Amino acid sequence: MRVFLTGGSGVLGQRLIPHLRAAGHDVVATARSAAGMERIRALGAQGLTLDLLDPQAVRRAVLDVRPEAILHEATALAGGTDFRRFDRTFYVTNLLRTQGTDNLLAAAREAGTQRFLAQSFAGWPYAREGGPVKTEEDPLDPHPAASMRETLDAIRHLERVVTQAEGIVLRYGFFYGDPSDVQLAAVRKRQLPLVGNGGGIWSFIHLEDAAAGTVLALERGQPGIYNIVDDEPAPVREWLPVLASAAGAKPPLHIPTWLGRLLGGESVVLMMTQIRGASNAKAKRELGWTLRYPSWRQGFPASYATPVPA
Repeated sequence: MRVFLTGGSGVLGQRLIPHLRAAGHDVVATARSAAGMERIRALGAQGLTLDLLDPQAVRRAVLDVRPEAILHEATALAGGTDFRRFDRTFYVTNLLRTQGTDNLLAAAREAGTQRFLAQSFAGWPYAREGGPVKTEEDPLDPHPAASMRETLDAIRHLERVVTQAEGIVLRYGFFYGDPSDVQLAAVRKRQLPLVGNGGGIWSFIHLEDAAAGTVLALERGQPGIYNIVDDEPAPVREWLPVLASAAGAKPPLHIPTWLGRLLGGESVVLMMTQIRGASNAKAKRELGWTLRYPSWRQGFPASYATPVPA
């Protein structure tokens, strides 16, 4: 297929391009900068500078490429997350999920594009009630923290318009596998503490597994939603010490809930103590997806182990 990939120079896009090309797809990938264009070209794809918030520019680009499929993977999160100002951190990403998605869908309809897949998130949006692990059929959080409402609204918009267009929504878990990850740096500096009971359930996905699952969804997925996560959703109190050990860091600090709220705001408390994980059963069943790293227990050490000096 001729694939139009947004966010091609991003942390997932750079993994996706080799997987797509290995599967025989012709890739045109977008970036926002000259440096991003160079990364895309180095991976063997055609690069295109594009402002996804400009509807006319998006229309021209998509009509010029005439792709059979669009993969919308664009975000703007390279600097990490300020949890006290959560929605402010996600402001541009939220625009990409709303206006950017709308622009791409309109262009796709005009170009006759048959398949449309878009990035969403399984990490914290599920309702914080009931069982610890959620499926694609479970509701999203009706009462998010005030600082996260705009971001969840943007996710809801993306999922609604994509599924209404008979596209595919990919709810990824928390990405890992990038050595330059700002979260990894925080762990090594002991700046990511265990808050309260550490009972928040996180679902992770290694970037290589995320890329492989995305290609399978492109080729085999049915309209609807897929959780692209690993096999083992787990509470913070289990995975954070393992990540610290894999990164060669001291064990994480442990602080009470009230102090976590004071330092990081309500979003930190929710993510560390209340969020729910996600099941990948549907994606594995329908896509025939086999993970290289079925659990973060294998993936963290494989990704972040500090080499022993010769």
